[in-house]
Formats: sequence, C-alpha cells, structure tokens
Amino acid sequence: MTTTLHDAPTDRPRTSRRRGYLRFAGHYLEMLVAMLVGMVALGPLWSWATPGLTDRADAQAMIMAADMTIGMGLWMKIRRHSWRHIVEMSAAMILPFVALLLPYRLGVISGGTLMTGGHLLMLPAMLVAMLLRRADHRHH
Repeated sequence: MTTTLHDAPTDRPRTSRRRGYLRFAGHYLEMLVAMLVGMVALGPLWSWATPGLTDRADAQAMIMAADMTIGMGLWMKIRRHSWRHIVEMSAAMILPFVALLLPYRLGVISGGTLMTGGHLLMLPAMLVAMLLRRADHRHH
C-alpha cells in the first residue's frame, strides 16, 4: 500500500491515538499484574501473622483487597504517579468490597458472592478511575 501526501496527515493522528490506547491498556494490565504480585506476596504473611482470620469471608475479602491495593500502589509509585492518583485508584479497588460487606453481614449474599462480586466490581471501578485521569495513565 502506498501513501500519498494527501493520506499522510490523517494517518499520524490515527496512529498516535492507537498508541495512546495501547499505552493505556498496557498500563491497566501492568496494574493487574502488580495486584496479583501483591496478593501472592502478602497473602502468606497474613496467614502467618493472624492465623484463623482469613477463615472469615469478610476478613479474607478485605485482606485480599488490601494486598492487591498495596501491590498496585507500590507499582504506581514506582511509575511516578502522584499520591492523589494512588489514593483514587486505591479507593476504586477497595470500595466495591466495602459496599458488599453490609449485604454479606445481613446474610443477603454469601462469602463467595462477596469475594467474586468485589473482584468483578473492582475492575470496572479501576477503569473508571483511570479514564477520569486518562492522560496520566497513558503516558506512564
């Protein structure tokens, strides 16, 4: 395919936009990996430090949310995000679990639903937080 002078100006913005989307998606994936690392690295510490605590579904959900948040927050700090952005993303990760604690405690949902629902709600909540600060997450 040949490019004419007429085609060149429209290709650059499209390519630039595509790169921006790819960087954004890559950053989202980096944060998911950082969350997984936090969960795997910190999870055993809780089991050792507080035996039996993770037997409770509500405690287990909040500990897992905290582990993932710590991993993600550390990665964001390494990537030079501001504390404000780290706090916003942390809130997006923890609030879905907090919102499900009351239905769990009232017996409306099971522990499995608390855990699954918290994770399923966390992912779009993180995406919304990132979209609100799109430029900050596209260039890191």
